[in-house]
Amino acid sequence: RNWANVSNTPFREYKHWVHEGGISTPLICHWPAGVKARGGLHHGPAHLIDIMATCVDLAEASYPAERQGRKVQPGEGVSLTPVLRGELLRERTLFWEHEGNRAIRQGRWKLVSKHPGDWGLYNIDADRTEMRDLGARNPELVRKLAMLWDEWAKRCGVQPWPVKKPAE
Repeated sequence: RNWANVSNTPFREYKHWVHEGGISTPLICHWPAGVKARGGLHHGPAHLIDIMATCVDLAEASYPAERQGRKVQPGEGVSLTPVLRGELLRERTLFWEHEGNRAIRQGRWKLVSKHPGDWGLYNIDADRTEMRDLGARNPELVRKLAMLWDEWAKRCGVQPWPVKKPAE
């Protein structure tokens, strides 16, 4: 654990958690025919779910609503194609859940919780290392973001942790 934390310095936590140390990963894109923004860095937030949306976009395909008579969960990502062209992504709310660890990011605000635990609120623009929990000073914002996370979790079928196996 200690080495996992060190490898993500200065960010908090590591690849099991949804704090910045667990979710912040650089992405290097190489596509000479398609990447227009060569040698540049894009610092805006993106999400793993954006990879599928980008592949569907670049393939000029459509994401199915149904497969073999069963509904398919709609994709939630956005195409990163604008970033490849040197443009910015539109601002949006991002959500995470991993083994009961949960987070939501909206603009500069990130609400994050280790499972089981209370929410912590961080201004990611001013405190990307998540060292100053601002939740006590902003209880209404914590409630609002927690409610948005709960709505997303319900919409996406997030299971309570630990996942209980059906009785046989």
